[in-house]
Amino acid sequence: MKQITAIIRPQRLDAVEEALHALPHLPGFTLYPAKGHPRGHGKDHRYTADEWDPNTHQHWVLLVFCADDLAGELVRVIEHAARTGNPGDGMIGVVEMATAVRIRTGERDDSAV
Repeated sequence: MKQITAIIRPQRLDAVEEALHALPHLPGFTLYPAKGHPRGHGKDHRYTADEWDPNTHQHWVLLVFCADDLAGELVRVIEHAARTGNPGDGMIGVVEMATAVRIRTGERDDSAV
């Protein structure tokens, strides 16, 4: 089982949702708003004094739990739908899950996702 976490631009949310809903086996997903600061543009992406902006950037965080065989396709779909080609498009991370439990039914692991 995998957990996919994607941080995306707010203006790409509709495109990402549409692309995910077009998949034949969408396991469902959770969205929540987030604020953050981009990495710096100085040497080695460190903060430089000319880039201070006290305002955080708005993003959406998308969270998906899925079977191993779906993870690659989900990442490709999210990446394609979220990409603008400009800095700040976001990030996608995939981690292995040790266990999952569907609270309502008690299903575990692959049957829970």
